[in-house]
Amino acid sequence: MISMIGIEKIWLLIGFLGQGLFSARFLVQWIASERARKSVIPAAFWFFSIAGGVTLLAYAIYRQDPVFIVGQAAGLIIYARNVYFVLLERRSGKADTAATN
Repeated sequence: MISMIGIEKIWLLIGFLGQGLFSARFLVQWIASERARKSVIPAAFWFFSIAGGVTLLAYAIYRQDPVFIVGQAAGLIIYARNVYFVLLERRSGKADTAATN
């Protein structure tokens, strides 16, 4: 059985994992923009946003932090909508390779 201290450490690790995923999206966006020599938001940015947002939302729920919960939940709606647009573009064959890779 996992002790209470063990559970706290696991959730702390989950929180840091979520923050790492969430922060990675900026690195992805920066690299894509540097390569394109213009500001672009690659599809990976939105996928990292969702992965980090879901992980951070789970952590916020565990911590029972209503401000953090509302912030992450609202963000997930926006990220999901952008992923929907990315997938729609890919299906139609109109995706800009610099913006989606």
